[in-house]
Amino acid sequence: MNLHDLSPAPGSKRKTKRLGIGLGSGQGKTAGKGHKGQKARAGRSVSPFFEGGQMPLSRRIPKRGFSNFRHAANYQTVNVRDLDGRFEEDSVITSEELHAKRLISDLSLPVKILGEGELTRRLEVKANAFSASAKEKIEAAGGKAEVI
Repeated sequence: MNLHDLSPAPGSKRKTKRLGIGLGSGQGKTAGKGHKGQKARAGRSVSPFFEGGQMPLSRRIPKRGFSNFRHAANYQTVNVRDLDGRFEEDSVITSEELHAKRLISDLSLPVKILGEGELTRRLEVKANAFSASAKEKIEAAGGKAEVI
C-alpha cells in the first residue's frame, strides 16, 4: 500500500450544501432560512436557552436550601487492606509513598484512610484524616495513625 492508494471510507465525505445559488437549486432565495424573523437574519444566532424574552425557566424556579458542593473537602480514599499487602512491617506511610504505589493519583488533594479490610502489619500511617475503624485497626496491629 502506498500513499496514492489511500482514500476516505465510502460515505464519509459529503459535498457541502451550497446555499443561495438560484431558485432551481432548492436552496435559493432565502437559503433554507424561511421568511424574516430573528433566525433569518445575518450575524449571531439565538441561544438555545433564549425563551423569546419571557423570564427564563432557571430564573422562574425558586432557589431553596444550601449546597456544600463547592466547599466540601474531596478526600482521596485508601482502605486498610490496600496498605497491608503493599508495605513492609514498620514502614512509615505518607502521601508520597501512597502515590508511588499508585494508591492515590494526586498529591495536592488530602488523603483519608478508611477501615475496610484487615491489617496484619505494624505500620506508621500519616494522612489528613482517618475513619474511626481505620485508626482502631492500625493501632490494634501495633502501628500509629498520625493526622497531618
